[in-house]
Amino acid sequence: MKKAITVATLIKAPIEKVWTYWTEPQHITQWNFASADWCAPSATNDLTKGGKFSFRMEAKDGSFGFDLEGVYDQVEIQKRIGYTLSDGRKVMVEFVIDESTCKVVEEFEAETENSEELQKAGWQAILDNFKKYVEEN
Repeated sequence: MKKAITVATLIKAPIEKVWTYWTEPQHITQWNFASADWCAPSATNDLTKGGKFSFRMEAKDGSFGFDLEGVYDQVEIQKRIGYTLSDGRKVMVEFVIDESTCKVVEEFEAETENSEELQKAGWQAILDNFKKYVEEN
């Protein structure tokens, strides 16, 4: 079993908005990157069990880029999304609803190229970018 890493954020927005911004490609391209010098120029998302997704992430200067791809294993609308990345690692995203907030919790299996600390920081930065996008739009 691979080491699991968890990141989370609390968003001041209703679940309907959080879910829409998390799952629709026109929103994914606005937040799915870790820092201001990166961007997400394209996204495709078939949010069904067995459906595939592909999110392009690249440096704005064109020096580096990659596609984050995978297949959905579990989709519970406005509650939970489970998927397997193209390298075989598993990810679970949970949406915990409170009266006026939604906590998003991501648990992912670590890869072996980068330190756990670096992976956690990167995934948390993307999640923080998501929170900012939802709350400001």
